[in-house]
Amino acid sequence: MGYIDAIKDKAKMDRRTIVLPETNDKRTLIAASHIIEEGIANIIMVGNEEKILDGAGWLEVDLTGVTVVDPEKTPKLEEYTQLLYETRKAKGMTEEKAKEILLSDPLTFGVMMVKANDADGMVAGACHATADTLRPALQILKTAPGVKLVSAFFIMDVPDCEYGDKGTFLFADCGLNQDPTSEELAAIADSSAKSFKALVGSKPIIAMLSHSTKGSAKHALVDKVTEAVRIAHEEYPSLALDGELQTDAALVPHIAKSKAPGSEVAGKANVLIFPNLDAGNIGYKLVQRLGKAEAYGPMLQGIAKPVNDLSRGCSWQDIVGVVALTAVQAQLQ
Repeated sequence: MGYIDAIKDKAKMDRRTIVLPETNDKRTLIAASHIIEEGIANIIMVGNEEKILDGAGWLEVDLTGVTVVDPEKTPKLEEYTQLLYETRKAKGMTEEKAKEILLSDPLTFGVMMVKANDADGMVAGACHATADTLRPALQILKTAPGVKLVSAFFIMDVPDCEYGDKGTFLFADCGLNQDPTSEELAAIADSSAKSFKALVGSKPIIAMLSHSTKGSAKHALVDKVTEAVRIAHEEYPSLALDGELQTDAALVPHIAKSKAPGSEVAGKANVLIFPNLDAGNIGYKLVQRLGKAEAYGPMLQGIAKPVNDLSRGCSWQDIVGVVALTAVQAQLQ
């Protein structure tokens, strides 16, 4: 059984309700029909029911069992308006503006459904930038208690791969923080360890990646990673974490013995923490496209309730996978 099939089975055991607000996107409509057919989650779609069903008919997909909520017709509009106003009034929000936003922005409307406990999570980003998905989530749901920053990760499932957890990895941060500080890299490692344990089930073994291994190069970029390792060991002493490590030293046992002898992480890593967004985004896309890996994300970690992003290059199958992961996240909360 593949990784995502196991996640789908977990999601089916305790079905959660996930909002899909991007109902003008055909991939979302196709994904919704498959999610309902497989019993992965209950689905709420935001928008005009007639237009959504017309789109489904044109695509020849069955949305029987999907709940459609039209912001202009729902009796919940006033409740959501008041809740958004109360949440954001310190930032200048008015009731009139709150209502206008809810009627014009389906992503904010979807986040409000999660805030009001009318849904367990939301998945968007197939046709919106990460900032458009993240902004209302941070403004309305805010960060989870004890979390220093929100970050993004991908679950990578690499076929016929002997490394990681039978070919399954967590890559972070590949979608949000452009140039994290040493303190932020350490915090990303901690959040990523928790996400890996929750969504993969195995012990997280964390490599802090660099173009250097154990002092093989001297540069400020290397110093940032070595300082992140020091902070992580100090603040999160229970983590199995090491660095700075080049990718081959992190993954390949015989190279690890040569480049990082004595490291308990080198050659065994299943969680890869990239030094910046350039490296993370480039890295996951190379593995996805050249290694034919399944890439699920960018998943967001550190928000009070599950809201997850999608790559705008995603397929409908990717949306199904991220919905399954989001449902499992909701179960764990």
